[in-house]
Amino acid sequence: MFMHPIPPNPVIEFRDVSYRVAGAQILSGLNLQVQFGETLVLFGRSGSGKTTTLKLVNRLLSPTAGEVWVKGMPNTEGDVIQLRRNIGYVIQELGLFPHFTVERNIGLVPRIMGWPEERVRARVRELLQVVCLETKISSRYPYHLSGGQRQRVAVARALAADPEILLMDEPFGALDLLTRDELQREFLSLQQALQKTVIFVTHDLREALRLGSRIAVMEAGRLVVVLKPEEFLRSGDPLVSAYVRASGDGA
Repeated sequence: MFMHPIPPNPVIEFRDVSYRVAGAQILSGLNLQVQFGETLVLFGRSGSGKTTTLKLVNRLLSPTAGEVWVKGMPNTEGDVIQLRRNIGYVIQELGLFPHFTVERNIGLVPRIMGWPEERVRARVRELLQVVCLETKISSRYPYHLSGGQRQRVAVARALAADPEILLMDEPFGALDLLTRDELQREFLSLQQALQKTVIFVTHDLREALRLGSRIAVMEAGRLVVVLKPEEFLRSGDPLVSAYVRASGDGA
């Protein structure tokens, strides 16, 4: 399969980023790069700063110190709406509009961007196939769908305008084990085909090892270490070793 060349500069870069709110230090001195086409997993226990880090990319939050660079420039430069339209965002709570049909949910951003209606409808049909859903569900509402179907729709909506970057915040965490396994496999296939630059938040080590090109371990608002999955399992870092033991010696 043809592989796109990897640009020399990171797509996303955190430059000495800190975030503080209501007197609490949530992130401290984060320096991290995300390269083109990789899935960087932010891994750690609840409260370690993973979701905060994710939200700094599309300016749902702004750092109290340091800068976040996206595609070669600080993400504070330029229009925030345009920034967000070019970044797909998938969360565990889905964020689907309950009063919109599946078709309207998926086609929302392309319509806002002024795509011709036929192009929007064609894109919706294409994406339903990509996420393994039948096109007949396009007229249904989210409450008519199973949890796995709703999550697939959320992924399709994030991909609708063909963004280069995807932010995924525990997107499969609320699903049963079998559905979660199916969606993880579909994500791997999609990533191989589409080569998006992905930041993926999880506190599930097995998921991190399965999906991540690299795993950034966070603890108490700080970056501890960044490792490839094969490096993770043999790491001598005390925190990493504790996670491996807790997961059952080898995840």
